[in-house]
Amino acid sequence: MIAAHACVTSALRTLLRDQPLSTGKVALAWDAAVGRALARISQASLSNDGILDVRVPDRHWAREIHRSGGLIMSRINALLGDGAVRHIDVTIHSPR
Repeated sequence: MIAAHACVTSALRTLLRDQPLSTGKVALAWDAAVGRALARISQASLSNDGILDVRVPDRHWAREIHRSGGLIMSRINALLGDGAVRHIDVTIHSPR
């Protein structure tokens, strides 16, 4: 039996593979890589030099991203392409 997450990741990878790198593609990959709870409270953008800039509301979420950085990077690179993300930079940004 194949896990549902593996099927979804494989399907997303196939759909995204030929699409140009865009804000929407990065947002979709971020959402799939980290899950709805973290995606809902954070914002991610990818710079041209492979740095994924992630904005979170507090230190708790920043710490969680740092702890899971390797897993997040491997998941998002599986969707965006190997080496698309070379580093994750987390910034605490309180909503106004």
